[in-house]
Amino acid sequence: MPDFRCSIASLVDDEPMGGTAPTDPELLLVESPGPWGRDAISDNRLPEAVRDHLGSMNLKVLLLRRPDGSGGPGTHVFHARATATGYDVRATVLDRPEELLDLDLAALPSYDDPLWLVCTNGKRDRCCAEIGRPIAGRLAQTWPDGTWETTHLGGHRFSGTLLALPTGITLGRLDPDTAVEACTALTRGEVPVPWTRGRAGRPAEQQAHELHVLAGGDPADEVVAVPGPGRRQSCGDDKVKGTTRFEVRATRPVEG
Repeated sequence: MPDFRCSIASLVDDEPMGGTAPTDPELLLVESPGPWGRDAISDNRLPEAVRDHLGSMNLKVLLLRRPDGSGGPGTHVFHARATATGYDVRATVLDRPEELLDLDLAALPSYDDPLWLVCTNGKRDRCCAEIGRPIAGRLAQTWPDGTWETTHLGGHRFSGTLLALPTGITLGRLDPDTAVEACTALTRGEVPVPWTRGRAGRPAEQQAHELHVLAGGDPADEVVAVPGPGRRQSCGDDKVKGTTRFEVRATRPVEG
């Protein structure tokens, strides 16, 4: 199926997005202008020693580039650790990418401004590039410093998808207009529920439970994961993988 688009198939099937945000508790974001390969961490224009170092780290590494293709001056680096409310983000700008080899992540200064990380790696999935790049371009008009294209966030089939830091809120099924609307809501401290996949950095069940409560559900309800149907989840390969859905089970007796 050469014209298959995973995002269209997921939308047509009305696949639920809740509980699908990344669960990684620690993230390292490294600026790497230029093209990325399917395995972006090993296939990029960073020096070989830096690529090897990033590939050996015991955390999630994402590469960043500006929507307009520009780079520098220097190499932007962000380190994020999950907290009870989102992520603690720290940042620096290196003179040379090789400085990553000896960088003390714990010593980086805090970074509190919003970051909009839009998945755009077309070598990994066509939907991310086709849908994500116009979104990143539009967001950069309002947030030029905070908007980055990024590598694999997961959930290609929910393209356009975006990770917002420091909140960890992960958005899906965006277009340029709804991306601006959703990110503006996040700057006001709101969660744009219709486009929210979950809050990254926590287990999927917790993500789904938070969305249930934000939509007006009883906080005492239990949200449990159940197997969903298998589906082709990417334009990048033909593999059929299992999915997960979340069911709400009331723990309080229903009055009536």
